[in-house]
Amino acid sequence: MMLTVYGRATSSNVQAVLWMLEELALGYTRLDYGEVFGGLDSPAFTALTPHGKIPVLTVGEVAIWETPAILRYLAGAYGDAVFWPRDPLARAEVDMWAEWAKHSVAEAFTGPVFWRSARTRPENRDAGLIRANLATLEGELAKTEPRLAQTDYLCGADLTLADIQFGHVLYRYFDIDIPRAPLPGLRAYYDRLSDRPAYRKTVMVSYESLRNTF
Repeated sequence: MMLTVYGRATSSNVQAVLWMLEELALGYTRLDYGEVFGGLDSPAFTALTPHGKIPVLTVGEVAIWETPAILRYLAGAYGDAVFWPRDPLARAEVDMWAEWAKHSVAEAFTGPVFWRSARTRPENRDAGLIRANLATLEGELAKTEPRLAQTDYLCGADLTLADIQFGHVLYRYFDIDIPRAPLPGLRAYYDRLSDRPAYRKTVMVSYESLRNTF
């Protein structure tokens, strides 16, 4: 069935969905919604999701919203047993890291660090708050160091759904002008992601249109 993604290419959550679609070599169409493109309060869009937020994935006539739900649908429908294991215990490991990445990393980075630095005008930035938020974020990022010292990806030698949920924020983390803690395992992991064509195509894209908008 036809897959359509609703959401602007500069949305980090949309990027996670696009990255997975590219990794799974799936054909899709993307429609610009959100920010300067608007459309989130249009009847056509609110008919797809009651929350008026991107991303939304339509599969034929069915709409799926919330990034983790979209990623799990794609992994279950199109991924193999390595990408999202069929064994419940092996799958739980992937899901645990994916949930941590969403709630302890992505949510700790996007608003508290990225918005307050790259998206906020210099005269409006609170440097002390940014440093405090960054310390909280990097406390979470440091939890990956023991794992990434032993394996290429979060859950083993191969990319999984957990890496999609985690890795999509790392381009901006390493790109924006902030002091970063020395996390060699994380840096090597990010470099491996950067070597993936799907990551470069969907995640390593310009966010200049988002800079200094608040």
